[in-house]
Amino acid sequence: MSSAPSPHSELVGALYRDHRGWLLAWLRRNVACPQRAEDLSQDTFVRLLGRDELLTPREPRAFLVAIAKGLLFDYFRRAALEQAYLTELMLIPEGEQPSVEEQQLILEDLKAIDRMLGKLSTKARAAFLYNRLDGLTHAEIADKLGVSVPRVRQYLAQGIRQCYIALYGEPT
Repeated sequence: MSSAPSPHSELVGALYRDHRGWLLAWLRRNVACPQRAEDLSQDTFVRLLGRDELLTPREPRAFLVAIAKGLLFDYFRRAALEQAYLTELMLIPEGEQPSVEEQQLILEDLKAIDRMLGKLSTKARAAFLYNRLDGLTHAEIADKLGVSVPRVRQYLAQGIRQCYIALYGEPT
């Protein structure tokens, strides 16, 4: 993030002063780790600072909880992804396992892919994963998702576009 102040930093500052303690208490009730709750609380306000546009919310606590819930969902999804990776890693014979450094790089790549796919709608993400991981055809995916084959093609194009952006940046 740049050191230039956000155009709405005063509003975020007021939300922080008035509601941070309450948000932190809410997060502590929903997360077992107090440090993780603290991080999520800070991330909530950082996310607000990063917005291009921010209006004064009518219900500040509900607004902050909605943002925190999204961050919480991302945290749990990434933790599950990491656990699944570690579980699969244990199935590989010890002599064939990647080095600790390679394991960390792979895990970081998995998290980057997860962030990239997280920008897709639920159905677009599912279609992309069904196609790329499970090898399902467009018709099979359409059946599973209850959509048309042309819609599946659109979803796959969205997924491929996100991959392109992850590799090369936003197209010009």
